[in-house]
Amino acid sequence: MLNITDPRTGLLRLQYQASGAQQVAELVANARKAQEAWASRSPAQRSKSLLRLADRIEDRQDEYARTLQAGTGKPWQEALGETVSAADVLRFYAGAARTESSPAAGRRMEDRESWVRWEPLGVIAAVVPWNYPLMMAMWRLAPALAVGNTMILKPAETTPDTALLLAADATELLGEHVLSVATGDRDTGRVLVESLVDAIAFTGSTAGGRDVARRAGLRPVSLELGGNCPALVLPDAPEYTYAALAAASVFNAGQSCAAPARVITLKDNYTETVARLGAAMSALTANIDFGPLNNPDQAARYDEILTRSTAGIRHTGAVKPGAGEEGGYWRPTVVLADLPEDDPAVMEEVFGPVLTVQQARDIDHAVELANGTPHALAGSVWNMDVATALSLAGRLDAGEAWVNCHLDQTPELPHGGRRGSGHGTDMSTLALTEYQRPKCVTVRVDQP
Repeated sequence: MLNITDPRTGLLRLQYQASGAQQVAELVANARKAQEAWASRSPAQRSKSLLRLADRIEDRQDEYARTLQAGTGKPWQEALGETVSAADVLRFYAGAARTESSPAAGRRMEDRESWVRWEPLGVIAAVVPWNYPLMMAMWRLAPALAVGNTMILKPAETTPDTALLLAADATELLGEHVLSVATGDRDTGRVLVESLVDAIAFTGSTAGGRDVARRAGLRPVSLELGGNCPALVLPDAPEYTYAALAAASVFNAGQSCAAPARVITLKDNYTETVARLGAAMSALTANIDFGPLNNPDQAARYDEILTRSTAGIRHTGAVKPGAGEEGGYWRPTVVLADLPEDDPAVMEEVFGPVLTVQQARDIDHAVELANGTPHALAGSVWNMDVATALSLAGRLDAGEAWVNCHLDQTPELPHGGRRGSGHGTDMSTLALTEYQRPKCVTVRVDQP
């Protein structure tokens, strides 16, 4: 039996039995049976069903947001925003699946006509994390279902709520077993990955991604892993830079893979950057401006990394839990400076409302520091000179780069990592190829 606590209070909020091997096998078998019928629908028919599901989410957005809030502890506006965004992602892929593009077709050889068919992979296992339980599920299931796959969704053990609500609506509107849910802990996830699914989509830690890739064997795997993202702040950064970085670093309590984590600046701007970031972060109070960490393990990770850090400068914000919330997983904002390049808070992803500040000798050293961790998901550049900013954005080893902003995303634009941040693409029409395979068909047209 899994015992799940409330992030805001630390008290028990939920108990449930994890899905076992037999349960997972039955889910996969049922999804396999449903997949042929779901895939046989035209893109227009699947699109219509998915749009109905998006309507349902919007019609019940308050219920979805409350359910999301129960498992994550997010402030109401963040929970509601995630719900609205998830419906928008679903609408995007409902339309995107009807606008396929393919390699060249037609007569490419003498007396032969050729074309490319895009076919669904089959049954997809999607393992998603607790930080955005509805949004991360939608990033995976929307493109996968849109192109004709069925899916077994495995939510994090602390946040099964929205997945179960979504699966109930999907069963009614899409058909039985098009979207199913396997609830449980990491053991359930391992069982699902090793089951007879055709592909795996995983969002989580780098260590988790390596384990999934090992267990997947030759099956396709899409991995979106940790971020620990750099932000290069140059001396002529816009006036709003410090407040914007602070706001981005505490959104979802800093529990975003693409959140800014490592601020890198030059000698001329170092003292000012530390002071202004310290002031901006210290002005944000846990339980007033942002929510708690999700679970006791994550709170312990935050505490352990900050304890090991040798930073010579620390700016720490305040925590003001509400009545009865003193036992919640509240952690303050922290800015760490005067620390070595290999400090634990630099090299490891804290995944909380923490910013480190490093001083670079010059621009080249700044880029070296930015690219100096195993992660390579996203990063940002803050500078008023467009040519310099775009050049630095191009030099960041990351799948996504922002200039004078951070965490700005939309379904039309791709998101994905490199190196320790995984591989594969979420969002945009490019994500459709993660869940399809091409088949070239060639016909001889001359008859001897």
